[in-house]
Amino acid sequence: MLSFEMVLKNDRLMKSLTGLSREEFEVLLPTFEQVWKESLASKERQRAVGGGLKGLLPDASHKLLYILFYMKTYPTFDVAGFVFGAVRSACFAWTKKFLPVLEKALGRTVTLPKRQIRSVDEFFQLCPDAKDLFIDGTERPIQRPRKQKLLRRRYSGKKKRHTRKNTIICNEKKEILFVSPSKDGRVHDLQQLKKSAVVEHIPPDKAIWVDKAFCSIEKILKNGNTVMIPHKKPRKCKKELPPDKKEKREKLWAQQNAENKIISGIRIVVEHAIGGIKRFRCMTDPFRNKLGKDDQMIVIAAALWNLHLACSK
Repeated sequence: MLSFEMVLKNDRLMKSLTGLSREEFEVLLPTFEQVWKESLASKERQRAVGGGLKGLLPDASHKLLYILFYMKTYPTFDVAGFVFGAVRSACFAWTKKFLPVLEKALGRTVTLPKRQIRSVDEFFQLCPDAKDLFIDGTERPIQRPRKQKLLRRRYSGKKKRHTRKNTIICNEKKEILFVSPSKDGRVHDLQQLKKSAVVEHIPPDKAIWVDKAFCSIEKILKNGNTVMIPHKKPRKCKKELPPDKKEKREKLWAQQNAENKIISGIRIVVEHAIGGIKRFRCMTDPFRNKLGKDDQMIVIAAALWNLHLACSK
């Protein structure tokens, strides 16, 4: 059975098992405890809160440790039960109870990313100081669907497997500002961004940095934002060109390659932000829970990354 006291005292072990340092854990714990007590008080009870036998997770710190351990390592409930000395049904019940509490607690620490933005003013309040916004898509694998009609819908030609995907928007500080609703892997990145209806509310003074998957993003922008996008690789010319035109073409290609390197070097922050989400195994291992929980988990993982950034300042 896991020794809670040893984990809470060892910072390296804490990071390995929960994805948070001791400092970050202590910042989140009071809010998590408050939300948990509010959830208990909101239910009809026959005895006062705290009455009865003490469970295997007696206080809020143990409960928070369990749910972070589940997010970080993403074990089966049999493995989680073995580690925590409980039956698998108890681990299932704990996960179902504590995930909404963790999400609500992260929302109170002002680290939870937005899911929907309805106006330019709302977007400006979200990131008043940001001059650049970085947009990219991310996918995570799921188990192969059993129903035949879902096989094609959830198959991603890019990843060559069945996936669920989201669109991420972050600022230059790697803070995740927006996470779109989860969609099946067949949906194109630009189409998902268009359906989320968020880019039309981006203030006109914000520059947008994207990759080549969003090559027609200008068509869905309404505020005249500056778009920084890499150049496409030119097609090979079958005809033999005169020496002067050939030299001019090679100079153009060299210039475009140099610009692409600069754009990639600046746009790398969104890749780092996505990497911060994927520190948690529930975002990289094939998803085993019911779909719907995946949408909740990516928001929690993004909020935990934002909490890490806030505590690192």
